[in-house]
Amino acid sequence: MSLTQNLNTLFQYGLPGHLISRALGALAFCEIPKVKNFLIQQFIHRFEIQMDEVAEPSLDAYAHFNAFFTRALREGIRPLAGYGHIASPADGTVFTGGSLSHDVRLTAKGHHFSLTELFGLADYEKTYQDGHYLTIYLSPKDYHRVHCPMDGELKHMVYVPGRLFSVNESTTTSIPAVFARNERVIMHFKGKNGPFSVVLVGAMLVASIETPFSGIVTPPGRGITEWSFHRGTHHKFSQGDEIGRFQYGSTVIVIIPKSKEGFSSDISDGCAVKMGQSLGQH
Repeated sequence: MSLTQNLNTLFQYGLPGHLISRALGALAFCEIPKVKNFLIQQFIHRFEIQMDEVAEPSLDAYAHFNAFFTRALREGIRPLAGYGHIASPADGTVFTGGSLSHDVRLTAKGHHFSLTELFGLADYEKTYQDGHYLTIYLSPKDYHRVHCPMDGELKHMVYVPGRLFSVNESTTTSIPAVFARNERVIMHFKGKNGPFSVVLVGAMLVASIETPFSGIVTPPGRGITEWSFHRGTHHKFSQGDEIGRFQYGSTVIVIIPKSKEGFSSDISDGCAVKMGQSLGQH
């Protein structure tokens, strides 16, 4: 590990991640027109946001910076992969992926962690033994709504408290099992072709993780919290339906059981993906 990585690691261990993230989150919700429009304009310029993709291009339409950050895209701008395919749940960059080992462990930048550590519960190890996973990193410039990769019914959701380390490459290389240590929300679905799970991992500057059906689900100071859902149309999702959104850049992990197809070999580490494009078949 380099000196720079060591310093980065020590720096992040000492940072009050939740305090910093919530403080910046408060600024992101400032509704003073001159302030919020200045923040949005600077953000568009800094990250070269493609405004032709945005559903509402007028800055006056956004009550605060965060409303713009979690902006909707124009209808039809992200075609869906379709039935039998695993659609990318978000815009981003493939960070890592592969097959779950016989003891149901994931790997990220040379560090290993168990599915139980990631999920916060041991209930799903048999379900996903010898299954597959794919991790997608969302940078600040990316579209920040997360969508259902396949048709499915949400059966179980878990909030796991944790740190808010950065999830960039330097941090994930130097700090072991970041994805299993950061605050996260795990959604377990029953699909037409079997179960699948989607993990929304928080990170430094992520003020909260929000879902369209439960609102904000990551306030600090809580233990592991579970929601079990009964049958109901409001918990059934079609491929491409929104299931969550980040208040800043972070990570989404898609996990599926053992499959003949799984994730496509064309989807490799460092590959840019768009919400809706096919990641493989299931």
